[in-house]
Amino acid sequence: MKIKLVHDVCGREVLVPQILDNEGHCPWDGKPFTRDYTANLVEALQASEIAGTALEGALERVAGFEPSFVIEATTVLGPIQEQLSRLGAARKAAGA
Repeated sequence: MKIKLVHDVCGREVLVPQILDNEGHCPWDGKPFTRDYTANLVEALQASEIAGTALEGALERVAGFEPSFVIEATTVLGPIQEQLSRLGAARKAAGA
C-alpha cells in the first residue's frame, strides 16, 4: 500500500518512502513534518504502510478462497476512517 500525504507547508504530495529517505523532512522544501519526535513519526508512517500492505495481502488471500460471505466494509474501513478524521480534526484545531 502506498500512502500519499499532502504537506501543509508547501502543498505538495509526498509518499511515505520519500519521507523515510529524507528522515522525516519534506523532500521538496526540506522542512520537518513535525517539530518533535521526527523519528517516531517516520517509524509510525513506515508501520502504517507495512500494515496496509499486509491487510491488502490478507484480504486478497481471503478472496482467493471464494468464501460464502461478504466482509462488511465498515468494519474494516470504519476504524481507519475514524483515525484519519482524528488526524484531520487535529490539523484544523492547530490552525493548519
